[in-house]
Amino acid sequence: MPIADSDGTSIYYERHGSGPAILFVHGSGGHHAAWWQQVAALRDEFTVLTIDLRGFGKSDSSMPEFDGQDFPGDVAAVLDAEDLTDAMLVGQSIGSVAALRAGLMRPERVSCVVLGHSLGGISHPELKELAAADRAEAVKLPVIDRLLTKQFQQERADLTFLFQQMGTFNVAKMQDLRNLDTNGPLLEEIQASGITVAFLVGEQDAVLSVKTVTRAHELLPGSHLEIVPGAPHSMYWETPQPYNAAIARLRRTLTAKEAV
Repeated sequence: MPIADSDGTSIYYERHGSGPAILFVHGSGGHHAAWWQQVAALRDEFTVLTIDLRGFGKSDSSMPEFDGQDFPGDVAAVLDAEDLTDAMLVGQSIGSVAALRAGLMRPERVSCVVLGHSLGGISHPELKELAAADRAEAVKLPVIDRLLTKQFQQERADLTFLFQQMGTFNVAKMQDLRNLDTNGPLLEEIQASGITVAFLVGEQDAVLSVKTVTRAHELLPGSHLEIVPGAPHSMYWETPQPYNAAIARLRRTLTAKEAV
């Protein structure tokens, strides 16, 4: 059971397989075990690392309150503990904000960051306005309908139940992650870092629209855009095959960082 030290906080993570490194960063209802369908599919070709941010899963959850601003440091601690030099960070939803910030903290260890169903907390007035409009529509839906399609909920009641149970292992809650968006990076900062960014979005994402993500891609020169047909916000869970294929394709094709 590997443990990384994040400024005195114990961060649990796991390492599976071998090859080019992919580090997955979970969202508000996840933890390291949420990536079970990714680990099994990708570990034969890649080194797959999964992490529990503080307050989640097996990481230290003893603090009286949690500050989302600490989460990027948790990711950076794992990068340091494993001495990675060409990692691809993959975030899910708000976990993408932690992933992008960690990449900017450790550009010498990270070649690319995949922002899954997220703008990564990028500070840009137009993107903030578009994302706010998407959220205003999303909150009209029950939480589960924002994350999984109704068809999946009906056909896979078992996996829907397990999906909901995942969050019960966490002490930290969604509100503990929200301030990750505060003082987000500028587009110019991301470009200057040399890190390649890829936006990954599901066609049926009810939280963040394809239109909004496409606009972010247009505004960030050199970025990549992957749109998965028919996939919801939690595509890693509901549609793992196309999700895993997209992650593998990005890991194979995105080269080491180049100066912009």
